[in-house]
Amino acid sequence: MPNQWGRERAEPVAVGPPRRTMTRAQRIREARNRRRRRIVGVLTLATLIVIAVAAVFLGSKLWHTMFGTANDYAGEGVNDVVIQVHDGDSTTAIGQTLHEHRVVATVGAFVSAAEGNPAISSIQPGFYKVRTEIPASNAVERLTDPQNRVGKLVIPEGRQLDDVRDVKTNAVTDGILSLISRATCVDLDGEQHCVSAEHLKDTASTATPAALAVPDWARDAVTALGQDHRRLEGLIAPGMWNIDPSASPEQILSTLISASATQYAKGGLLDTALAMNLSPYQVLTVGSLVQREATPEDFAKVARVIYNRLAENRTLEFDSTVNYPLDRIEVATTDADRAQLTDWNTYVRPGLPATPICSPGQPALTAAEKPAPGDWLYFVTIDMQGTTLFTRDYDQHLANIQLAMGNGVLDSAR
Repeated sequence: MPNQWGRERAEPVAVGPPRRTMTRAQRIREARNRRRRRIVGVLTLATLIVIAVAAVFLGSKLWHTMFGTANDYAGEGVNDVVIQVHDGDSTTAIGQTLHEHRVVATVGAFVSAAEGNPAISSIQPGFYKVRTEIPASNAVERLTDPQNRVGKLVIPEGRQLDDVRDVKTNAVTDGILSLISRATCVDLDGEQHCVSAEHLKDTASTATPAALAVPDWARDAVTALGQDHRRLEGLIAPGMWNIDPSASPEQILSTLISASATQYAKGGLLDTALAMNLSPYQVLTVGSLVQREATPEDFAKVARVIYNRLAENRTLEFDSTVNYPLDRIEVATTDADRAQLTDWNTYVRPGLPATPICSPGQPALTAAEKPAPGDWLYFVTIDMQGTTLFTRDYDQHLANIQLAMGNGVLDSAR
């Protein structure tokens, strides 16, 4: 039997590719690459850890700011402060504003305090007086109390910038500047703060048209009057406005003029003026005359009289334009008043007055944009009920005037 142990041993079979023989330089380079890859891996891991920690920290901070109801102020607060609620603000947005002004400790505290309170949904855009560092429930109460709303400005149709006095009764009607001044008054920590009408008047006279946001279509007319504050007449539209009591006179006026220009544009003033081959400023001026000279039912007829007289190169001869720079109301002006040379007196000045003579409402502007058809050149109110007669015939107009005088309508009281 052959000796199996005496056989030759088989050589081991190599598995995989043959080993690559590297030079010493290659082995050093490979070691360096392995070391570099380990360093990069460590740095990447460290960066991810830092990012994760930061995310947790910031997320926690945001969570406590937005939703942490455990943190809330106590007590009666520190100082009075005015905050603004913008149109479309949600409860959370209002809470964020309060938090930024240090009124509430967290947004979440305010949202929780407001939850279930139906009055919170009735908060109107505007400015409100609250206190810093008060409980969120107190902030809700203050915002829903109408007494804490400040900066609310209401301008009735037909008001002019200055106060006017009725010649017969001596009653004074507040002008737009006085109305603005009153709207800026707010009591902060027991001290009354107001922007005076005189300060507003000075700003209206001296600030540049650009700084006052005067629209392009009124820029030339405003510039032509130099430093007369009446150059801004008519550029602040009637209506309800919200003004910041803490703003400067220039900021207040520019905000109102800019918003009014937008309102006029939305009402179609620019497009209609273009169609009528007039400037928007001219149509605005006609609207102011209509507002002062007529009652709403006769607005469109008076507008037609204005355009008819202008087309025939006749002076308008409106007593309202005599009264305007005199800051008074009087149905029948005197011969001396009608003879005064002013930029507004249409007895002596051809065409339209230098500026509007008041802030016309939309009905008066609509009449200026769409006058009634007719050939009238004259009109006069003949009784205390406001009945107004229109005619083209001058002799008939004189007869109508006698009728008005007989009814006491044209009594000057002077």
